Amino acid sequence: MKTLALVTAIAATGHDDDLAPLLEACTRAGLHVRVVAWDDATVSWRRFDAALLRSPWDYTERLVEFLGWCDRVQRSTRLLNPLSVVRWNTDKHYLADLEAAGMPVVPTVFVEPEAEPLEALQAFLAAEIAEEFVVKPAVSAGSRDTQRYSRTQDFAAGNHIAHLLEQGRSTMLQPYLRSVDSAGEAALIYFDGQFSHAIGKGALLRRDQPATATPHASGDITPREADPAERQLAENVLSAVQQLLQLDQPLPYARIDLIRDDAGNPRLLELELTEPSLFFAQAPGSVERFAANLARHLNA
Repeated sequence: MKTLALVTAIAATGHDDDLAPLLEACTRAGLHVRVVAWDDATVSWRRFDAALLRSPWDYTERLVEFLGWCDRVQRSTRLLNPLSVVRWNTDKHYLADLEAAGMPVVPTVFVEPEAEPLEALQAFLAAEIAEEFVVKPAVSAGSRDTQRYSRTQDFAAGNHIAHLLEQGRSTMLQPYLRSVDSAGEAALIYFDGQFSHAIGKGALLRRDQPATATPHASGDITPREADPAERQLAENVLSAVQQLLQLDQPLPYARIDLIRDDAGNPRLLELELTEPSLFFAQAPGSVERFAANLARHLNA
């Protein structure tokens, strides 16, 4: 019997709703499964045939340490998704790579730690006509340290940017697309390159609310159908990733988060290839599909 590690974090204990159903489904699929924390120094990773990243959600505060752990684990067993993907996907500069590859991403300006925060913000506002915008760190999970501002809140936004830059954190500026408040986000989930299911997420960033301090925020989650335009964009993004990272096979799991621009067209907000929630509860049969795919991977 093949042995699979479902990787979480000590700090994420009790927060991952996907873990219990996945543990049960993998057991039914003929796998021996353990839930283990990446930052538990007592774990021997050589004991596992594969380590599946599920909720190592504190990596945003410990990125160098986490990537070092991924490197060590990949030398001991099979890491899913692989290190090259994780290293690229844990920093949202990947959006610039995808935009350069022709993907329609939410317009994004990156502000680096050496920049002057107010000058960078003023240049962004001069080029962007949106009434509201978002400030977020390039390495983040959920909506942690992310906040929505109006154009009249430039002083507060500038202070937010300065605070992130002083910590050595690259920062992103994006227009706040109005469709989020009415239609929310769409998240499309793929297993081995095949569409599994989609969910809708309600708006997380409320007007005049402070940035959240937790990486676990998820908003209102509902089942939904993905329309043809969303499916096409998601599949184009996955194809672009395979070419950019020179992958020879589809990824075991991927989540593509989309929102609509003012013209009604879907745009890529985030691409979750490291530790995404997969929302099994909203899609009956999805956890069984994922477990069956994992069993095929491990028994190949």
